[in-house]
Amino acid sequence: MAITSSTPFRLDHLPAWHELSIHRTEIATQHMRDWFSSPSSQSRVERFSLSAAGLYLDYSKNRITDKTITLLAQLARDCDVVARRDAMWHGAPVNTSENRAALHIALRAPDDSAFRYLPNSVSDMVRSSLARMRKFAYAVRDGTWPGAIGKRIRHIVNIGIGGSDLGPRMVCDALTPFGSPQLTMHFIANIDATELARTLPQLDAEATLVVVCSKTFTTMETMTNAHTLRTWFIEQGIPEQEVGQHFVAVSNHVDAALAFGITRNHVFEFGEWVGGRYSLWSPIGLSIMLYLGPEHFDALLAGAHAMDQHFHDAPLEANMPVLLALIGIWYRNFFDAQTLSIAPYTDALLHLPPYLQQLDMESNGKSMQIDGRPVAWQTAPVIWGQPGSNGQHAYFQMLHQGTSLVPVDFIAVLTPQYPYDTHHRKLLANCFAQSQALMLGGSIDTSVQAKSSLAAQRCFEGNRPSNTLLIDALTPERMGALIALYEHKVFVQATIWHINPFDQWGVELGKTLSFAIEPALVSLDLLTHGTHDASTESLIRRAAAALNQT
Repeated sequence: MAITSSTPFRLDHLPAWHELSIHRTEIATQHMRDWFSSPSSQSRVERFSLSAAGLYLDYSKNRITDKTITLLAQLARDCDVVARRDAMWHGAPVNTSENRAALHIALRAPDDSAFRYLPNSVSDMVRSSLARMRKFAYAVRDGTWPGAIGKRIRHIVNIGIGGSDLGPRMVCDALTPFGSPQLTMHFIANIDATELARTLPQLDAEATLVVVCSKTFTTMETMTNAHTLRTWFIEQGIPEQEVGQHFVAVSNHVDAALAFGITRNHVFEFGEWVGGRYSLWSPIGLSIMLYLGPEHFDALLAGAHAMDQHFHDAPLEANMPVLLALIGIWYRNFFDAQTLSIAPYTDALLHLPPYLQQLDMESNGKSMQIDGRPVAWQTAPVIWGQPGSNGQHAYFQMLHQGTSLVPVDFIAVLTPQYPYDTHHRKLLANCFAQSQALMLGGSIDTSVQAKSSLAAQRCFEGNRPSNTLLIDALTPERMGALIALYEHKVFVQATIWHINPFDQWGVELGKTLSFAIEPALVSLDLLTHGTHDASTESLIRRAAAALNQT
């Protein structure tokens, strides 16, 4: 959506923003436990909860009233959330800095969906891409696509970084019970060789397929790891002219993939309108399809589409992604909450917090508006967390009694993936107890004299907010809905903050500078005094000295 007005956008000058500021003062001294002790507490839960796409959200344990939601919804309307959502749906270039559409929604839409602003049929492109992926996945899984020596593929290695790694890694790990028992998944992302060195001994070169994910086929970390794997295959006895049988590429730079040795029919392309952190639904998700199978990948897409439809059709006040976004705005901009903790109460979602770190902070960690003017309000919070109940023994002390207000998203799965019901009941009890304790506060030992210093240390203020998301079972369909929920939440917040969530210019500077540093680490003769600041130059000299000793 292009900005045509020369009038500066000032979020903090909108009437709804002003009303929210006044409202924040009005409820500053109110405690949530009082709202839950009133006869209308059951009504509060009913008003502040909803279901969508198989997910249930209870947002009643937040420092909000009906007036809060009304004002926040008005803020969303004043910021044209609906119009911008519709523009994204229609294929308009909502990625304004790169003049591109952002059509990850098209990747999981039915075949007859139309995106009228694009010159070619997006649906045809998506359908063709999925058909190629399915055909290849079936061939690998049934053994008709073997390695160069004819051995059936048993190991899949996904090489990528950022969105080319975090999404596939998260989904494959979360949905392990749905994966093929005949395939073992491996992920290599970091340029640091530790992950690579630990993975190689687990592989059988003759039974390994490598999926190289890089839109440009030039990503430094990805291509360094890919070339190392290529050399390893040759060292393991795979003829050099046959190495390409062990690689497929997910890239739009076909020539570079061909030069690497990958045949043309093993290169999977995708549209320029697919952003990296929104790409697991595209051929970037080929590793997911290989591991889970095409049917389960289709279910993943269907779950995401169900959330897409809810986001598109539901009114703002009953729209799950919108409500999550608005509650986040409430705490970030009116309570100065610097962070958001993600607490999934299942180890299956171990990789959800890092996935959401990229989705949220790379999208909305911006200080410039889409019109190039500086923002005058806070944008993305710091996202962090780990699965419960491990987190309870790590950082929950700070959540309960620390000096910072930290909203929490609790995520729980009602039906366990594995038949250990006693464990699961204890897990759910801990999840629900933590959100209750954060809200209620209180003392853990009433026998201690009220005025003693020990009593004070054992008291909890409470009034600390949280959302609780319940998933009936962690299936591919529900996983798709969960991911899409957070995608749309981030989009809504970006719209209100007047920033572009689909670019990431801040990532590029460090990459560029690294190209000037690496040669000097090989030979200090290439280090020209004054090229770098004194600190960086000193670090280069120390590192080069250490490297030359090895």
